[in-house]
Amino acid sequence: MKGIVRSKRIVCEDGFTVSVQASALHYCEPRNDEGPYSAVELGFPSEEEPLIVEFADEEDNLTETVYGWVPSHVVKKLMAKHGGIMEGQLPHLV
Repeated sequence: MKGIVRSKRIVCEDGFTVSVQASALHYCEPRNDEGPYSAVELGFPSEEEPLIVEFADEEDNLTETVYGWVPSHVVKKLMAKHGGIMEGQLPHLV
Protein backbone atom coordinates (compact mmCIF):
# COMPACT_ATOMS: atom_id res chain seq x y z
CA MET A 1 0.00 0.00 0.00
CA LYS A 2 1.38 3.38 -0.99
CA GLY A 3 -0.26 5.32 1.83
CA ILE A 4 -3.36 7.38 2.01
CA VAL A 5 -3.66 10.37 -0.26
CA ARG A 6 -6.50 12.58 0.86
CA SER A 7 -8.22 14.59 -1.80
CA LYS A 8 -8.97 18.21 -0.94
CA ARG A 9 -12.63 18.89 -0.14
CA ILE A 10 -14.65 19.77 -3.26
CA VAL A 11 -16.16 23.25 -3.43
CA CYS A 12 -18.70 23.72 -6.21
CA GLU A 13 -19.70 26.88 -8.05
CA ASP A 14 -22.95 27.23 -6.04
CA GLY A 15 -21.19 26.78 -2.66
CA PHE A 16 -21.99 23.07 -2.17
CA THR A 17 -19.07 21.21 -0.57
CA VAL A 18 -18.34 17.52 -0.09
CA SER A 19 -15.38 15.28 0.61
CA VAL A 20 -14.68 12.75 -2.17
CA GLN A 21 -12.14 10.05 -1.33
CA ALA A 22 -10.85 6.79 -2.80
CA SER A 23 -8.10 4.44 -1.61
CA ALA A 24 -7.58 0.96 -0.21
CA LEU A 25 -9.06 2.27 3.05
CA HIS A 26 -12.18 3.97 1.64
CA TYR A 27 -15.57 2.67 0.50
CA CYS A 28 -14.75 2.65 -3.21
CA GLU A 29 -14.40 0.34 -6.19
CA PRO A 30 -11.78 -0.84 -6.86
CA ARG A 31 -10.60 -0.69 -3.29
CA ASN A 32 -7.01 0.26 -4.06
CA ASP A 33 -4.79 3.34 -4.16
CA GLU A 34 -4.65 3.70 -7.94
CA GLY A 35 -8.08 3.63 -9.59
CA PRO A 36 -9.63 4.57 -11.91
CA TYR A 37 -12.69 4.29 -9.69
CA SER A 38 -16.18 3.21 -10.68
CA ALA A 39 -17.43 4.18 -7.18
CA VAL A 40 -16.01 6.44 -4.45
CA GLU A 41 -16.67 7.50 -0.87
CA LEU A 42 -18.34 10.84 -0.23
CA GLY A 43 -18.56 12.48 3.16
CA PHE A 44 -20.08 15.33 5.07
CA PRO A 45 -21.87 17.28 2.33
CA SER A 46 -22.71 20.87 3.18
CA GLU A 47 -26.42 20.22 2.58
CA GLU A 48 -28.77 17.30 2.13
CA GLU A 49 -28.54 16.08 -1.44
CA PRO A 50 -31.23 13.81 -2.97
CA LEU A 51 -28.83 12.40 -5.58
CA ILE A 52 -26.78 10.58 -2.92
CA VAL A 53 -29.19 9.93 -0.05
CA GLU A 54 -29.56 6.23 -0.91
CA PHE A 55 -25.81 5.74 -0.25
CA ALA A 56 -25.83 7.37 3.21
CA ASP A 57 -24.37 5.44 6.12
CA GLU A 58 -26.66 7.29 8.54
CA GLU A 59 -29.95 8.41 7.01
CA ASP A 60 -30.99 10.50 10.03
CA ASN A 61 -28.09 12.98 9.77
CA LEU A 62 -27.31 13.44 6.08
CA THR A 63 -24.71 16.21 6.47
CA GLU A 64 -22.69 14.40 9.14
CA THR A 65 -22.23 10.98 7.56
CA VAL A 66 -20.31 9.07 4.92
CA TYR A 67 -21.72 7.82 1.64
CA GLY A 68 -20.11 4.58 0.52
CA TRP A 69 -19.67 3.19 -2.97
CA VAL A 70 -21.28 6.13 -4.79
CA PRO A 71 -21.09 5.32 -8.53
CA SER A 72 -18.84 7.61 -10.56
CA HIS A 73 -21.71 8.62 -12.87
CA VAL A 74 -23.66 9.84 -9.83
CA VAL A 75 -20.65 11.85 -8.63
CA LYS A 76 -20.29 13.48 -12.06
CA LYS A 77 -24.01 14.29 -12.10
CA LEU A 78 -23.73 15.76 -8.58
CA MET A 79 -20.82 18.01 -9.60
CA ALA A 80 -22.69 19.22 -12.70
CA LYS A 81 -25.87 19.89 -10.68
CA HIS A 82 -23.91 22.21 -8.40
CA GLY A 83 -22.24 24.14 -11.23
CA GLY A 84 -18.94 22.28 -11.41
CA ILE A 85 -15.83 22.19 -9.26
CA MET A 86 -14.21 25.48 -8.17
CA GLU A 87 -11.76 23.99 -5.64
CA GLY A 88 -10.45 20.53 -4.93
CA GLN A 89 -10.33 17.59 -7.29
CA LEU A 90 -11.96 14.25 -7.80
CA PRO A 91 -10.09 10.96 -7.65
CA HIS A 92 -9.59 9.47 -11.13
CA LEU A 93 -13.09 8.26 -12.11
CA VAL A 94 -14.07 5.90 -14.93
